[in-house]
Amino acid sequence: MYELQYSKPSSVNDAVAEVKKSTDAKFLAGGMTMIPTLKARLSSADLLVDLKGSNLSNISVSSSEVVVGSMTRHCDVASSSDIKGSLPALAKLAGGIGDHMVRSCGTIGGSLANNDPAACYPSAVLALGATVITNERSITADDFFEGMFETALNEDEIITEIKFPIPEKASYIKFPNPASRYAMVGVFMVKKPEGISVAVTGAGENGVFRCQEIENVLNSNFALEALDNIQISHDNLTSDIHASAAYRANLIKEMAKKGLQELILFYKIY
Repeated sequence: MYELQYSKPSSVNDAVAEVKKSTDAKFLAGGMTMIPTLKARLSSADLLVDLKGSNLSNISVSSSEVVVGSMTRHCDVASSSDIKGSLPALAKLAGGIGDHMVRSCGTIGGSLANNDPAACYPSAVLALGATVITNERSITADDFFEGMFETALNEDEIITEIKFPIPEKASYIKFPNPASRYAMVGVFMVKKPEGISVAVTGAGENGVFRCQEIENVLNSNFALEALDNIQISHDNLTSDIHASAAYRANLIKEMAKKGLQELILFYKIY
């Protein structure tokens, strides 16, 4: 790990000011990705600006949306009674991230800013049509994700909170890598008044994406048997040492079937 400086400002404005003073500064959230990559010398920084003192850890729920501060830890999202009561699929997603240590340190804002192609939160943000709020602006989910490890954030821009609309129903089903617990495929399914939206993480070469094949079928026929004969194209899906693109295509279908079954059985849509 390279020699570097460390700063822990007490506000978002001070954090931005610290970053602007340096030529190679980086914001530090939970550190679950940042610290290992620095230790392995896969990335470098001359200054780490810790956001833990910036008062960005909070959860609030209204009749129409769930708002989560960017420094809220995964374990706090998972255990929140307010989120469990209004958007249980989000609490379930957070409870399945990594292991106990990762959930106790990692943050929702850090995960979204990193935009790992196998991270869980991006699928919830995209499927729900959430809004990412920063110190500068509001960014819609469709505009936020720009590719593998790429987002619309500027270098000195900080996510402050994420606003999730509360849908009629939602589910999240993940097929985790047995070692890392990252999603080999994760499917977040949402039923809204305007129709079904389905976002997939862990499978796309360019990161999280909406699965139009499943959306089109379920918007025409919202039933378990509607997915029996669906064919998911493996074009633009990832092939690696863990699974081929064809295998991931089949996983998308199977995870979607489980997610739809969860909606029907546990949320009694019919």
